[in-house]
Amino acid sequence: MAIIDYETRGKIALVTLNNGENRQDLAFAQAMLAALDQAEADRSIKAMVITSSDEKNWSQGVDLNFLSAALREGRQADIKAFMYCMNDVFSRLLSAPFPVIAAINGHAFGNGAMLACACDFRFMRADRGYFCFPEVDISIPFMPSMIAFVKKAMPHYLLNDLKLTGRRATATELEAHHVINSACADAASTLDQAMEFAATFHKARGIFGEHKRRLHKHIFDIMANEDKPLIEELKLMA
Repeated sequence: MAIIDYETRGKIALVTLNNGENRQDLAFAQAMLAALDQAEADRSIKAMVITSSDEKNWSQGVDLNFLSAALREGRQADIKAFMYCMNDVFSRLLSAPFPVIAAINGHAFGNGAMLACACDFRFMRADRGYFCFPEVDISIPFMPSMIAFVKKAMPHYLLNDLKLTGRRATATELEAHHVINSACADAASTLDQAMEFAATFHKARGIFGEHKRRLHKHIFDIMANEDKPLIEELKLMA
């Protein structure tokens, strides 16, 4: 079974996270990059939607078993490769020449919530699932670029609240603060609304990508100048 499934529905690339809790490791990051490669190579694609096949989870974030085992076994190169590869995923989402829409049909925790924030638009089911940054409770600080691109998805006061408390937010709360476009009734309507929204886009790739690259230039600069030394020194925990 593939970690991530890729299909096209008309002019929409549908990416389905297909590994249960969709914990993120190097293989996950590489599969995401492959999906982005496919979408960018197909000039007919006008939008991308990212959903999950799991009933409970969209993405539960970093695979902590992978991370702790790599730290314990001294596999620093594997950790660095994962961190750089995930930054590549985030930067590709932030610069993709088409809208990327998260159809959050379950829990989005930690790096899963980050993945949603790196997308351009978000829809989330209201009947089940939470959005959460639990890093404060597991001694993992955000990378500087993560703070920057989460700020484009939510107001600073809400980021301050969620980041420092680690509490869980519902789709209804996120809708009230304009983090998501819509709190949807259930998983099926979440995907339906995300796909319907995606179908409204027919923008030229050149200008759409240029808008995103200029809009997020400060994030790419932070990745290069502030994230890199932290990754190289493996300052991943506090």
